[in-house]
This record gives sequence, C-alpha cells and structure tokens, in this order.
Amino acid sequence: MNEYGKLLLKINVHPTLWFVVGISVLTAHFREMMMLLVIVFVHEMGHAVCAQYFKWRIKSIQLLPFGGTLETEEYGNKSLKEDIAVVLAGPLQHIWLIGGAYLLYLLSFLSYDVYQVFFHMNIILFLFNLLPIWPLDGGRLLFNGIALYVSFLEAQKYTLYISAIFAVLAFVTWMVLDPLNLNAWMIAFFLSISLLLEWRQRYYAFMRFLLQRHYGHSKDLVTLKPIRVDVNEPIYKVLELFQRGCKHSIIVMKNGKESGTLDETELLYAYFSQKRTEDKIGDLLYSY
Repeated sequence: MNEYGKLLLKINVHPTLWFVVGISVLTAHFREMMMLLVIVFVHEMGHAVCAQYFKWRIKSIQLLPFGGTLETEEYGNKSLKEDIAVVLAGPLQHIWLIGGAYLLYLLSFLSYDVYQVFFHMNIILFLFNLLPIWPLDGGRLLFNGIALYVSFLEAQKYTLYISAIFAVLAFVTWMVLDPLNLNAWMIAFFLSISLLLEWRQRYYAFMRFLLQRHYGHSKDLVTLKPIRVDVNEPIYKVLELFQRGCKHSIIVMKNGKESGTLDETELLYAYFSQKRTEDKIGDLLYSY
C-alpha cells in the first residue's frame, strides 16, 4: 500500500454519524445523506493528500455528521505556502465535484433534480467552510493571515475572538431564517465546543509550536526577524513573542543600549532542556 493509500486507514468515523445515517433512513433522506458524506469525504481527502504531499505528519481524518476535520502533528512551523495550500486543498475539491456531476447529468447518468441537490450541497459547504470561524478552513486562513503580523500566541487569541464574533452572527442569522433546523443547532454546538476547547488548549498548542522549533522542525523558515527585549524580561515572556514563519535573533537591551545577542535555539535550549523557566533573559546572556 502506497503512502496515499495509508491515508484511508487514518479515517475515523464519529459515532454520531451512524446515528444521523439511521435517522436519514427513517426520514427518507438517505440519498441526500450519502451525497453529503461523499462531498465531506472528498473535501477532507483533499486536505489529507496535500498534507501528505508536503510530508506532514497526519494523526487522523475524522468524518462528522455535518463535516470533517484533519488532525495533524504540525503546529505552525511549516511555510505559509504549505499551510495555505493544505487549507485550500479542501474547498478546491468542490469545483471538480460540481463539474463531474454536471458531466454525469449531461450524459444522463444523473437526473436534473439529483444534480441540483448535489450542486447546492457543494456550494453551501464551500461557502460555509470559508467563513472566518475556527476550526473551519476560513478560520485557518484567518489565523495564517493574522500570524503574519503578530506573535503565534497573539494570532491564536485574535483568531478565536474574531471566530466567536462571526460564529454568533452566523448562528443568529440562521436562527432567524430557520429556527427549527436541527443541523444548524448541531453545527452551532460543534463550533462552540471547538472554540472553547481551542481557547483552553491554546497554551498547549503554543508549547507544541515552541517544542517543534526546539527539536529542529522549522528548517524551512528563512525570514529572520530580530526581537528587542529588556535585560530583565523573563525568558518565557520572550518566547511568547515568537512568530510563525520567522526565525528570531534576540537582541538584549540594557539602559537603552544593546547588551548582547542570543539565537532562538539558545533560548529554547535553556527553557526546555535546562529547565530555566523562571530566569530572566539577562541571566541567560551572561551565563554564556
């Protein structure tokens, strides 16, 4: 089995999906449910195949009743080009899905009604996934955009703030238009839980981001961005200034003048290997 074939072994079907499939049978919506599953599967495989192409470490591909998620072991240390390519690889699948369905319709393999349903499902999922709400594809694009200008930790915070605002607006709009829609309630619940968990685990993701740098998983980064800090700044506070897509040199200032320079690898080694979690940046500078 080749590398791409092994992706199929990483597919994880959420238990609630089987419940929803059963409901679709009882309510005579099985055909629509199967269409949705095909679309979600192809969408997530688009992400997965692109990530596999870039040699990302993939944990699982999870299929949910109303969508899916790709879980990887990459935490912001890949190039912006790779990040955006993996994110967009999902939504781009809807283009050929619609084109393929239209061809089958022209060849009379699909009825016009079936094609219309399939077309509208693709358009809705395409637009919904591009909403700037984490963990949707639009939310991931939002994070990558914000992370170009601020630190990794700040980018996380701003992304979740903006996601929460758009999630509330989208949910209120949906409730006004169709308050009895069960799917809307399920999606709202899923997004709320995802945002809450992401907020609670943001420091865990940040630590993984730093650990990957510590273990040398950021070799593709070529942009050098100096960080100027006071000699009395704690090491952990300096680490919170680290930005995705950039390698850092730390310029230590004392009384307004440059006192010395450290490489980010020295800082990471001191924090993770030497356990100097409470030291100030000046202590580290003068110990070399």
